[in-house]
Parts: sequence; C-alpha cells; structure tokens
Amino acid sequence: MIRTIEWTDTAVVMLDQRLLPAQEVYWSCADYREVAEAIQKMVIRGAPAIGVAAAMGVALGVKNAAAGTVDELDPEFACICGVIAGARPTAVNLFWAVDRMKAVYQRARSGGIEAVRAALIREAQVMHEEDIQANRRMGKWGQSLIPDHACVLTHCNAGALATAGYGTALGVIRAAVEAGKRVAVIADETRPFLQGARLTAWELQKDHIPVTVITDNMAGHFMRMGRIDCVIVGADRIAANGDVANKIGTYSVAVLAKENGIPFYVAAPTSTFDLTLPDGGHIPIEERDPAEVRCIQGIPITGEQTDVANPAFDVTPNRYVTAIITECGIARPPYLETLRVLAGFCPET
Repeated sequence: MIRTIEWTDTAVVMLDQRLLPAQEVYWSCADYREVAEAIQKMVIRGAPAIGVAAAMGVALGVKNAAAGTVDELDPEFACICGVIAGARPTAVNLFWAVDRMKAVYQRARSGGIEAVRAALIREAQVMHEEDIQANRRMGKWGQSLIPDHACVLTHCNAGALATAGYGTALGVIRAAVEAGKRVAVIADETRPFLQGARLTAWELQKDHIPVTVITDNMAGHFMRMGRIDCVIVGADRIAANGDVANKIGTYSVAVLAKENGIPFYVAAPTSTFDLTLPDGGHIPIEERDPAEVRCIQGIPITGEQTDVANPAFDVTPNRYVTAIITECGIARPPYLETLRVLAGFCPET
C-alpha cells in the first residue's frame, strides 16, 4: 500500500507529492509549523489526507510543547490549532480534524498534560486508520455502480495519495477490480498541478490498472466518441444541498457528462460534508500562486507580466451529480434529505 503519511516517534512523515512520479521522497516534519507548511505547499494534498495531516500536526505540536501543565498549554494549543487550520481554506476535512482534536483535548485535560499528549497522539493515529477503513467501505459501496468492461474518467487525484490509503474515487475503481471487473481509466491531466498526469497515472500503474492520460480539454471529445462510461471524482467540501467543491475543472467535466448522458459520481467520506452551508455558493475557494500557472516544473510558459488567475477549486451544482458515494452508503437526490441521513442527523437514524 502507498504510504501517504505516517506518525513516528519523532516526526510526521509524508510522501512529497510535488516530486512524483520522478522521485519518491519523504518529507519529515519535526514541528507542527512544518506540517502546516507541507499542507500549504501541497507536499500532501487531497481532503482526507489533509485532515489526517492536520490531526497529526496538532498532536505533534502538543507533544513538543514546553508547557508543564494543561493551563500553561492552553494558549499554545490554541495557537497550534490556529496555524494548522490556516494552512488551506477549502477542504473542510482540515477543520473537521482540528475540531475533533479540540474535543479530545477538552475531554482529556482533567487527567493532566501527559494524558492530553497521549490522547491526542492516539486520536491522530485512530483517524489515520479510520480513513483507510472508510475508503475501503466506500469502495465496496461504489463498485456496484461500475459495470464490467467500463472505461472511467477521473479528474485530479482521489487515490491513496489523497487519503491515508486506498483512495476515494480510485478506491471505488480498485474495489471494482478486486471484485473481478475489468476496468480501464482515462485520467484528465488536471492543470495546473497535474495531479492526474503525475499522481493518478502513477498510482494506477502500480496497481496494473490500465490508464490513459489526456489533457483536460480532451474529455468532451472522448465522451462524444462513446469512450467513457462514467465519471468518478473526489471532493473537498460538499454543501448540504449536494453542491460539490472539487479540483478546478470538475464543473466542466460534470457539464460535459450530463450533456452526453454519462453518470457523474462523487466519492467522498462523510467528513467532507459541510451541512452548515446551504449550498456551494458559500464554499470558500482558494486562490493559489500565479506561478503555478505561469510555469510547469520551473519552465515559464507565459510572460512574467501576464495576468494569471489560479483558483484551486470550483463548485459543481447538485443537478449534475448522479450520486455521492460515501463510507456509509450512496446518496442520491434529493441531497438535502439523503446527505443528512448518511451523516446521521435525521431523527429516524
């Protein structure tokens, strides 16, 4: 299994996804600020993986804190959580993880500072394992939607690299293959960070799953030619009405899929739900460094003075989403009802 992120006695260790597929290098974070930097600089990326990294970053910060009592630790803990939460704005799993660590802190604080440290480290490790198991359950639910001999289009990377292991969208594909289905994948390259070309293709090749990389503007052509049977993507935040924030370009793929009568599936854990937001218009969209668009691996492709926009995500309205696959089951419209049921908020559950 691909080791995306691990907790060790001295550091949080992550596979540096900026260097793949050319190099497999691990980034070791000995300080919580380094974890925040790794999230911000996309050493680690993907909403579930960011959530696990956030939890480990909080645990690491408390582990290394100089405070001798919980009361002395309180202000430093608030600072640690603030730094981690400020790393990136769109993936709700980051804030979900920080809030979960805050709750553990409050429950453990009566036992003293060592009890707090132990509880936070344990919780981060539990969240790591929970994510892997959730992805496997998601895969079992979702593989039923994948026909034998299907060709599946993906956008960005929602595999083991975007999670603690196994993957969301790619987890569904892996589960279909494990069930004996013959599945091929077409991977959008996903400009500007090339997660599809660099990461998705790398993962699938390791698993010997047939994959073809295309540029983002080729997807409509392959749909019209009848080459694509369904689309599966991940998500960074899902609003209460089923609007989905995912990597920039997802909205275009969803519109093309609907025009061509192709199912468009989203695979994401329930921790990606943000039921406090009524719709996708309230989801914050991260704007990243223009240099990511101006250059590819350090090579300029535009003039230095060229204006560049670089939103990292877009929002796909729920009307384009055929179903949302989670570890708890598959949600279909009306999402205002079905998402709450899966998240456990409805009285009947």
